[in-house]
Amino acid sequence: MSISQALEVVIGLIFVYYVLGSMVSLITQWINESLETRGKALERYLIKIIGDKKLGDLISLPQLQALRPIRYKSFLSVFRSSTEAKKIEKIPVTTLVDAYFDIVGLTANKEVNLLQLAELVDKLPDSEGKQAFIQWINQGVTNIEELRKRTTDYFCGLLDQAAATFTSNARSFVIILSIGVTILFGTDSIQLAKTLWSNAELRALAAAKAEIVVQQEGTDASVDDLIKELGDLTIKIGWWQSERPVAGADAMTWVTFILLKVLGLGITAAAVSQGSSFWYDLLKKIVSPSKGGGGGGSSDSGAKG
Repeated sequence: MSISQALEVVIGLIFVYYVLGSMVSLITQWINESLETRGKALERYLIKIIGDKKLGDLISLPQLQALRPIRYKSFLSVFRSSTEAKKIEKIPVTTLVDAYFDIVGLTANKEVNLLQLAELVDKLPDSEGKQAFIQWINQGVTNIEELRKRTTDYFCGLLDQAAATFTSNARSFVIILSIGVTILFGTDSIQLAKTLWSNAELRALAAAKAEIVVQQEGTDASVDDLIKELGDLTIKIGWWQSERPVAGADAMTWVTFILLKVLGLGITAAAVSQGSSFWYDLLKKIVSPSKGGGGGGSSDSGAKG
């Protein structure tokens, strides 16, 4: 067995995984931005802090309104450059603490007695944030600075949970889309490996494209660009090239074919779901070992938000 031939097969597989992973990442990003999943995940945890009724008052504060990202109104807005402010996606914990103290009425008070503090907290709607304040007061904590410190620690934990929730949601999109893209293109890893092994021209093409990707340092591409990259390969590796059993084959042959096809598609879906950054980094280490320490330019929607 030729080591260089085996290496070219590996490079070809990784290149295909990278391109499909980039497509999945871009589509996931579109979905997350269109559905505002990051902002919605954050709002769920802001409700825990301030309650549903006071959420509007909290996010309408100027320091939070300034954090709203500006994006296209819809997919078609890209042609009209029509933008709007979307839901808040990230809030620095110090900003959130200051905003919460504004809502509670503690910002202008450096010192408050127990009765005043209890009255201020009592005005808040029922929420986990209110219960936390009540618990701290019952423990004898009435110093503003100590309350601010405890609130900061509490909000840090909730913001981490909001980020983890978004990451989980994004990861679900990635897995589902990886399966969908794999089935759409019919990219069977087992069949692809066989085709690459037996087709020197295809191996050379895949290796050349992989080297171009590495030289470009993982430059972001559109879905059209990625589909174009796959164009020369897909006609040779997709459903069109499935090695189906010959007519009249026995049942066992068909069962083996179906099991191998499902396994091959499953391997591809699992590989693609690892994300384009993972495969880019691996591709870079193999194609340009001297540059292998660098990270890829592609980013996955499953990353922590």
